Amino acid sequence: MGSDGGAEWRETQRQAVLAHAAAAQRRREAEQAEAAALVSAFVAEARRRGLATTRLVARSHDGRARYRTGLHGWYIDRARSRAVDVHGRFHLLTVPRSLRARLLGADPQPDPAPLIVGEGARDGESLPLRIMLQRRLDAADADL
Repeated sequence: MGSDGGAEWRETQRQAVLAHAAAAQRRREAEQAEAAALVSAFVAEARRRGLATTRLVARSHDGRARYRTGLHGWYIDRARSRAVDVHGRFHLLTVPRSLRARLLGADPQPDPAPLIVGEGARDGESLPLRIMLQRRLDAADADL
């Protein structure tokens, strides 16, 4: 194989890697759009059913500290570590421990909602977002 053959092979490989990355990005974007639509539909249905919102609380990663937030919405899991706010944004409510958060409250930023909640987690427990949201709606104002 001459120097031209090696350069062509490397370019072919580079193009294949770029195409694979672009396809993966399109898949992620499509999944995020589908999950966002599920969350949006959940908020509309929760409002239609009159589900009470609550002020959401964040917890430290180690679970030892609780921090108030400025968020209102619905917890969607029993651990109260995932929630949807009244604006239809998905939140993971775990934050680093900090004195600032203890004094002023935490400000967890919204995350893209996953279609499968807990996928890839060490505990092996995962659940489709659609089911998690439906369970929350079915529980109404009772604890999950």
